[in-house]
Amino acid sequence: MPNDSYHALIKQPQGDAPLVFAFHGTGGDENQFFGLAQDLLPGAGVVSPRGDVSEMGAARFFRRTGEGVYDMADLARATDKLASYVEGFRAQHPGRPLYGFGYSNGANILASVMIARPDLFDRVGLLHPLIPWQPAPAPGLKGRQVLITAGHNDPICPWPMTERLADWTRAQGGLLATSYHDGGHEIRREELGALVEFLRSAPHPATAA
Repeated sequence: MPNDSYHALIKQPQGDAPLVFAFHGTGGDENQFFGLAQDLLPGAGVVSPRGDVSEMGAARFFRRTGEGVYDMADLARATDKLASYVEGFRAQHPGRPLYGFGYSNGANILASVMIARPDLFDRVGLLHPLIPWQPAPAPGLKGRQVLITAGHNDPICPWPMTERLADWTRAQGGLLATSYHDGGHEIRREELGALVEFLRSAPHPATAA
């Protein structure tokens, strides 16, 4: 699929720096995390696409019929489309590490891609994800680095679902890091600190080339 399948802001990587994909939350757009991604990992390339679904004017990456109630057919469509989009960039940057992070709806579509295609990203940061189904086993996630952040009192992403996703990730052999706080759906400073550490850390021995 051509890389113009999403409207996006794109910055090319310097040297052998990673390529980082940033996925906004509901109502955000390609600008929400484009600058942040550059600050988090200077020198990295950045791809920040805008979701192709509008919910009463708010951009999203897939449709839903209610809070936490997904249109599963549209989620499947969006997952396939985004996976093909990422593959296009991987083909343009062979051998370069690919990282991704997303918040809320952006975390949800990234998690869906991770579940379906665990081979695509070397590192995945999920900020306040909500996965209201039990994923099938994904043995390809073994050795992949995953960060999950959340609030214990998040009214949008209930804590038990966060725990369930974390447990599932560990069961697949993913190298899981977490950052939890007692707040709600907001991104707190400690989460950003965890994301910085996650993106900048040296590759784990299990994933090093």
